[in-house]
Amino acid sequence: MSEKRKKDIQRIKELESINLATDDIRDDVVQTKMKVKEDNELLARQNNEELKEHKIKSVDIVGAIGAGKTALIEKIVEILSEKYRILVICGDITTRLDADRIQAHNAESIQINTGRECALNAYHIHKIIENKDLDDYDLLFIENVGNLICPSEFTLGTDTRITVVSTTEGEWVIEKHPMLFKMSQVAVINKIDLAERLGTNVQKMLKDAKEINPDIEVITTSAKTGKNIDKLIDILEL
Repeated sequence: MSEKRKKDIQRIKELESINLATDDIRDDVVQTKMKVKEDNELLARQNNEELKEHKIKSVDIVGAIGAGKTALIEKIVEILSEKYRILVICGDITTRLDADRIQAHNAESIQINTGRECALNAYHIHKIIENKDLDDYDLLFIENVGNLICPSEFTLGTDTRITVVSTTEGEWVIEKHPMLFKMSQVAVINKIDLAERLGTNVQKMLKDAKEINPDIEVITTSAKTGKNIDKLIDILEL
């Protein structure tokens, strides 16, 4: 067997789900997928315009399950709740566990349960916006469904996107999931308090984030100890 053939077998090319479609419907599947993306982008722009019109600063927070998104929001809300009127939208497959945790820190929280959908989209946010009096808020946080892949499909219309990873996910997590880092303004490496115990190479994680997106702001944090939460708030200009 040739070396080229061996490499072809060892690394199979990425296949999109459209390849599961039969030939007679594949074009329709592609066109539908493109139209959904276009419609989402249009609605995301409308969301952003409406939030800006009401002078609401907005932040979308994405990351895998267990990265510490909810804990970071808890810490931030705890500090900012006296300064801002805060609304937090939480996305999860089911339950409102995260929303209840956040609401205990003086921020109104709304839970969106997505069922089989693995990420929030602009329509989810639009439905909240059109049913709330936006004059009641100064700041919006959106905690996306725990996932490092699906949220890259949909922008929501926020001013800023933060991608959160943690030292417990290993030092290769950023390198293996570049898309969200390309689409984000801020990268947070959380659970820095566990890095030494786990032997995680944090410098590699910092380097990978900047190589993927030279313009991204990268910060290490510990939601547990509160380390650098104040610096994250400064980066967000809050």
